[in-house]
Amino acid sequence: MEAHVHTQLLAEGAFDRLERVAAVDTGRFVSDFADADPIALAETEVLFTHWGAPLLTADALSTMPRLRAVIHAAGSVKHHVTEAVWERGIAVSTAAGANALPVAEFTLAAILFTGKRVLDSARVYQEARDEVPLLPYFAGYGNHRRTVGIVGASRIGRRVLGLLRPFDFEVLLHDPYVEEAEAEELGAEAVDLDELVRRSHVVSIHAPQLPETRHMFDARRLALLRDGATLVNTARGSLVDTEALTEELVTGRIHAVLDVTEPDVLPAGSPLYTLPNVLLTPHIAGSLGNELVRMAHWATDEVERYAKGLPFAHGVSHDELARSA
Repeated sequence: MEAHVHTQLLAEGAFDRLERVAAVDTGRFVSDFADADPIALAETEVLFTHWGAPLLTADALSTMPRLRAVIHAAGSVKHHVTEAVWERGIAVSTAAGANALPVAEFTLAAILFTGKRVLDSARVYQEARDEVPLLPYFAGYGNHRRTVGIVGASRIGRRVLGLLRPFDFEVLLHDPYVEEAEAEELGAEAVDLDELVRRSHVVSIHAPQLPETRHMFDARRLALLRDGATLVNTARGSLVDTEALTEELVTGRIHAVLDVTEPDVLPAGSPLYTLPNVLLTPHIAGSLGNELVRMAHWATDEVERYAKGLPFAHGVSHDELARSA
């Protein structure tokens, strides 16, 4: 991992717990295998990884003949796990389930806040600096019996579906791997993507970044959104055509809550920074601050299971990775 990450990741007793489970060199944080101690690498049996982990190429793996497992204390392992890892038969685990929790919480907050048009209301109040007549201004606002569309029954998507259950929403779901009966068990109606987009007041994206999902929200599909609808993206920026979305948002016809974009950091001149119908955040939906410790504990649980000869509780398979984030 990157050297600066560990102070927050392994805080609040997480470091001590990891040391009780395994022999750990607590002063060694490798962000480039070429700079690492070759003797330490040769002795390594488990890699405990996080953001900034270097790519596990065949050459890198050749320096770690004893390596048996990669335990990732974060979400996606696609950034460092290569085909060479699978070819070596190395077991892989991820704390993506732990990272799904704050993303789902952020999404629920976005759905509820956008229904109440919190940003619009705050701006009206800020400008008026006086009593605001609620009924004339906010007649079309509210969350009662709104339709929410969830795109992707991923870990995060399923968590969001669970969080939506107590509320008075009609929930739609699009996922090519989920049948109608399973969608119903999740509390949603299974529909195709275009129908979901047409019917929803809020569309929340939780699909993986794959070649076939790139720009799944293009100009044609964005045009299907009803007037006043909100698009929430906490997944990957590449799932939405940024240029097409910007054109729609500039008109004021729809709203957006964007925690991810393509590119990751928009050009300084992008209107998305200042449009009143856009909430743009710098990829904060995932684990942040003390939420990192939760991922460390999930990963340490996996180290314990490995030490006991048990299978991972949150293992990742090669086939699963081909259709997940």
